[in-house]
Amino acid sequence: MRPVQTAAAVAGVAFLLAGVLGFIPGITTHYDEMTFAGHSGALLLGIFAVSILHNLVHLLFGVLGLFAAKKSPPLSRAFLVVGGGVYVVLWVYGSAIGEHTGANFLPINTADNWLHLGLGAGMILLGVATTAVERKRSDSPVN
Repeated sequence: MRPVQTAAAVAGVAFLLAGVLGFIPGITTHYDEMTFAGHSGALLLGIFAVSILHNLVHLLFGVLGLFAAKKSPPLSRAFLVVGGGVYVVLWVYGSAIGEHTGANFLPINTADNWLHLGLGAGMILLGVATTAVERKRSDSPVN
């Protein structure tokens, strides 16, 4: 596996883990208050607002990351950069809407917003950095 594929696989596993943990009572506090979508009292690790839809999105991103990692470096790169872009857009969206409004369909709270910004920036950085490393290696003369 090339570095970009490894990065996509690691991101995929992290998303799968978040999605699964979101469905485990105890790890997700106020589990009995979880809704399918919209405002939910359930909190992953007692911090991050989650709903069934939110957990399913994490699981979907996880599957996409592992699929991309298995398929090819270009698909892995696209997963990291485009997926990271989606999370940055989600950060903008979450920052613009109110936490208790109907527009908050995932749900998203302040902790989620900062996590989404970090995830988005990190994924984009991984996609770009691993590509730069691979290009530099391919341009280097063989010893």
